[in-house]
Amino acid sequence: MGAADHVREAIGELEERRRRHPVERYPVQHATASFHLGVALTDAGRLEEAEAALEEAVRLFDPDKLPLERAKAANALGAARRLGGRLDAAAEALAHAAAAFEARGARAEQGAAEFNLGLVRREAGDTNVAMEHFERARALFADARATAQVAAARRELGGTALAAGDLERAEPALREAMELAGQAGDASGRGAAANGLALVRLAAGRIEHAIEALHEALGAYPRTVRAESYAMVQANLALAHEQAGHAARARLAARQALAISEAAQPVRAQADAVLGRLGGGPGDLLAVLDDEPAERWPAFVRQELARWVDLEPAQSRTEAGAWIDGQLARPDLAAELAEAWVGVLLELPPTGLERVVTDTVLALARRESDEREQFRSQVAMALARFHVPQLMRLRDTFNRVAAELGEEPSWN
Repeated sequence: MGAADHVREAIGELEERRRRHPVERYPVQHATASFHLGVALTDAGRLEEAEAALEEAVRLFDPDKLPLERAKAANALGAARRLGGRLDAAAEALAHAAAAFEARGARAEQGAAEFNLGLVRREAGDTNVAMEHFERARALFADARATAQVAAARRELGGTALAAGDLERAEPALREAMELAGQAGDASGRGAAANGLALVRLAAGRIEHAIEALHEALGAYPRTVRAESYAMVQANLALAHEQAGHAARARLAARQALAISEAAQPVRAQADAVLGRLGGGPGDLLAVLDDEPAERWPAFVRQELARWVDLEPAQSRTEAGAWIDGQLARPDLAAELAEAWVGVLLELPPTGLERVVTDTVLALARRESDEREQFRSQVAMALARFHVPQLMRLRDTFNRVAAELGEEPSWN
């Protein structure tokens, strides 16, 4: 069962719970089910239904007997209205929630309402008011020792200040957000703060410092787990490297952003624009490795091979050919390059390994016999540095694929 199925099942259960507790006989139980149903519907993007359920919950929770429950429903209602673009109505519900939480000393919950008010006011264009709400949210969360929430408030304050052009206010907020998110174990939050910090530094012309922050962000967004965010950071890296005059790195990052099918349209447009300005064909990976210490090579090879396996066969075969050319052109580094490449090959899942091996065999078949022998020899020397089971697995894969393609199975 996928995530969408679980959401549908949860919504169905909550709807059934409401039916089992008619409002005339069980108003509190009905209101509670409506509250949870409204939150689930919001998460599912069914905002009109969510708003109706949450409005019912607010109406049914007695403000004298159940003030906190009513305030929580109002806070959720405001969040749903914001997502639906009803900003004035959202602000009204959130202001009621914040006041009710404050009256009862519920500081963390009041912080959540203030945080949501900041989002609403920012979307309404009230930048200064939004920042005031984020500041209040930060203080309230700090009182409640809610570190991850403090980080989120500082992150949103920094992003809002950046949008307003207030770089001096934005940078310390985003630096603190990074640190606090790290303390809270919130990798995604740390990545978002690092990406925002990089944009501040780009705007200030501090390109190399921006690149440092973007590498921090990239570490928080694994390609296979948070692909959309990974693509966003790679597109920003492409822009930063372009501004720094690192053409090969810029093209590499842009292509890695574009290889992500989930990449948002603005991300794709930014990466496309970098490639449009810089041009160039395959083979940038080797040019990047030329400027990196050998211990960092596997990280770059890993990201690039992950891109290759998602390409059309003709494109990935071209990239494999560029790697062969680059390795042969660097005889003094060939053994180390081959070792980094082989090490990443061994990490790939079976389908990915099969794909890269196939592309390599076909690309190598177009070379002169002495070049084929030289490349195979370099790979064989690299394989000898790995454990025997790994050596045998990769050697057998190369020989099997070569035989299937009608090439000489001489990877020994």
